[in-house]
Amino acid sequence: MTKDTTFSSKFGLIAATVGSAVGLGNVWRFPSLAQENGGGAFLLVYICCIFILGIPVMLAEFSLGRAGRSGSVGSFKNLTPGKKWWIAGWFGLLASYLILAFYMVVAGWTIEYLWKSLTGELFEGFATATNQSTFFTDKMKDLIITGSAPIFWTFIMIILNLIILIKGVKKGIEKFSNILMPILFLILLIFCAVSLSLPNASEGLKFFFMPDFDKINSQVIISALGQAFFSLSLGMGILVTYSSYFPKTTKMVRTSITITLLDFSVSVLMGIIIFPAVVSFGINGSEDVAGMTLVFVTLPEIFAQMIGSQWWSALFFLLLSVAAITSTISIAEVSIAFVHDHFKVTRKKACYIILLPMFLFSTLCSISLNGVEWLQIANMPLFDALDKFTANIILPASAFLICLYVGWVLPKNFLKNELTNYGTFRSFVTPTILFLIRFVCPILITMIFITNFIKI
Repeated sequence: MTKDTTFSSKFGLIAATVGSAVGLGNVWRFPSLAQENGGGAFLLVYICCIFILGIPVMLAEFSLGRAGRSGSVGSFKNLTPGKKWWIAGWFGLLASYLILAFYMVVAGWTIEYLWKSLTGELFEGFATATNQSTFFTDKMKDLIITGSAPIFWTFIMIILNLIILIKGVKKGIEKFSNILMPILFLILLIFCAVSLSLPNASEGLKFFFMPDFDKINSQVIISALGQAFFSLSLGMGILVTYSSYFPKTTKMVRTSITITLLDFSVSVLMGIIIFPAVVSFGINGSEDVAGMTLVFVTLPEIFAQMIGSQWWSALFFLLLSVAAITSTISIAEVSIAFVHDHFKVTRKKACYIILLPMFLFSTLCSISLNGVEWLQIANMPLFDALDKFTANIILPASAFLICLYVGWVLPKNFLKNELTNYGTFRSFVTPTILFLIRFVCPILITMIFITNFIKI
C-alpha cells in the first residue's frame, strides 16, 4: 500500500469517514421515520441502537479493514488465506455497486434541484397556480421522472465522482471531504437557526425530543435498528475499505465514537430543522413528510412561504448535494479499491472501469421510473427493486457474516489487539464490544433481515 493510500491527518480521516456515512438517509430518512414512529420515542430507541448495534459492527469492520490492509474482499483473503471467507466480502462489494447504480440517480436529482433553485425555475408559476397543494408534486414528477433532464444530471454526478476519485485517497477523497463536510455542518447550523426562530418552533421540538414511552413498540424498535444500520453504512464494504487507509496509530474506539456522534448529530440537526418548520407552516401527517416527498415536495412548499425562497431552497439543495457527493464517492471507492488491488491496474484505470458503466446502469435505473415494462423486477421498477434487494437482503447478510468472522473465526485476541493497537494503551470496553459482536449484533441483524424479508 502506497503512502497515498492512507489518510494524512486525523481530521481528514474523520471527515472522509463521516462523509461516507452521512447521506440522504440522514437528511430525509431519519426525520421521516421519526415522524412515523412517535418522534421522541423513536429518537430514544435510536440512540440505544447506535451504541448497541452501530458502534460494535463499525469496530468489527474497522478492525477487519485496518488489519487486512485491503478492501472488502482482500481483507478476508489477507487475514485467513486459503479459506473461503473472502466470499463474505463479495456481499459488501456487490451491494455497494448495485447501490451506486441507483444512488447516482438520486444524487443527480439533488444537483438538478440545486440548479432549478438558483435559476428560480423551481418556483416559477407557484404564486399563480390554481392548485398550489399539488404544485411541487407535479414539479417533482416533471423534473425527476419525465424527459432526459434527470439522465443529464445523473451524468454530471458521475463525472464529479470521476474527477474526485481519480485524484486518489489524499488528494481526492480526503481533500474534498475536508472541504465539503464543514460546509455541510455550516449549512445545517444556518437552517437550525432559521427553523428555531419560526413561530411555534417549541411544539416541533417537543414532538422530536420528548419521548412518549407508550409509543415504543416492536415496530419502533425495528425501525430504529434499521436506521442505525443504514445510517452508519454498515455492511456496504465502505468502512472496511476506508479503515484500510487508517494509520496503524489510529485509536479506533475513539474514532468510531466520534464518527457515530457526528453522523448522529446530522440526523438530529435535520430533526431540529424539519419539525419546527412542519408545525409552523401547518404541514402535518406522516404522508406529508415521508421519504422522497419530504425532500422534493414538502421542503419546497415551506421555502415557498419564506422570504427569499429560491435562495433558501438553493442553500438546502447545496447541503443535499454535498451529502450525496460524499456518499457516492465512498460507495464507488469500495469497487475501485477492489479492482485496483485485485487486478493490479492503475487507480485511474480502476476508476474508469467502475464508473464508466454507471452511465448505462444509472440510465436504466432512471428510465425504469417511467414505467418501462422490461425494466421491472417483481413488478417494481429496476430502481426500486435494486433498493429493496440491497437494503433488505445483501446488507444485513454482509454485516452478519462480518460479525461471525471477527467474533468467532479470527483469533480471540484479534479484536483486543486492534482496539488497543497491540497493547500500546488500555481499552476497558473491549470485552463488552466483543460480547456485542459475538452474540447481540447477530441477533439484532437477524431481526432486521427477517422483518425486511417479510416486507418484500
